[in-house]
Amino acid sequence: MENVKRITSSLLGFPLVLIIFLIGNKYVVDIALAIIAILSMNEYFNAISKVAKPVRWIGYINCLSIALIHVIPQENLNMVVTLSVPTILIILFAQVIATDMKTNFKDIAYTFLGIFYIVFFIMFVAFINGMENGKILIWYAIFAAWGTDIFAYFIGRHLGKHKFSKVSPKKSIEGCIGGLIGAFLIILIYTYFANTYWGMNISYYYIGGIAIILSLVGQIGDFAASSIKRYVDIKDFSNLIPGHGGMLDRIDSLIFLAPFAYALFTIL
Repeated sequence: MENVKRITSSLLGFPLVLIIFLIGNKYVVDIALAIIAILSMNEYFNAISKVAKPVRWIGYINCLSIALIHVIPQENLNMVVTLSVPTILIILFAQVIATDMKTNFKDIAYTFLGIFYIVFFIMFVAFINGMENGKILIWYAIFAAWGTDIFAYFIGRHLGKHKFSKVSPKKSIEGCIGGLIGAFLIILIYTYFANTYWGMNISYYYIGGIAIILSLVGQIGDFAASSIKRYVDIKDFSNLIPGHGGMLDRIDSLIFLAPFAYALFTIL
C-alpha cells in the first residue's frame, strides 16, 4: 500500500513540477518556491515545537521574500541577501529582549536554523532557475535529488543488507550506492538530450563529476532531515504527500544540494 501511495503521489506531483518549471517564468517559479518554503517552514516549526518555541512570524515572512528574488534589482540582490543574515539575528534577539526572555536563546537558535536551512537553501533553486539556460540547468539539480532518492529507495528495499547509520536505520549502504549510480546515469542521459536537441555543449566528464557531488550532498541532506526527525521523535514532517510524508520530506535532498549546484553551474 505504501508503494502504491508513493507511486501515485509521484505520478501526480511530477507533472505539476514540470508545468511550473517549464511554462512558468522566473516570477511564477519564485512564487511557487515561496509557497513551498512556507509549507516546509510550517512543518519544521511544528516539529521543533516539541523542544522549543520557534518565532514563527519571522520564519514565514522570510519565506515570502523568495517571491521577490527577481524583483529586487540584480545589482542590489547580493547586498540584500548578505545583510538579511545579521538583520534576522538582530530581530530575533530583539524578540528575546521585548518578551523579557519568554522567548529565549534556544527558541531563536532553532528559528534561525530553520530560516537558514529552508529559506536560504530554497533561494538557490530560484537562483539556478534564473540563470542563463536556467530552465535546462534546474533539472540537473532535480534529477540529482530525485534520481538519488528513487534509486536508493528501490535498490535499498530489494538489495539492502548493510545498514548505513542510526540516523536513518532504514537506509542501507547498497541503497546509497544505488542512488549515486542512478543519479549519475539519469544525468548523463539528460545531458545527451540537452546537447543533442537543446543546443547545449556540456562535457560528459564534467557533468558526471557534478552528478556524483550533487548526489552525495543530496544524501547528506536526506540524513540531515532524518536527524531532525529523530531528535523530535517523528517519522515524517507531515502527511501532506501520501507515501512521501511532508513537503520538507520531499525536498530535503534538493534544497541541500541547490547551493552547490548553483556554484558548479556558475563555473560551467
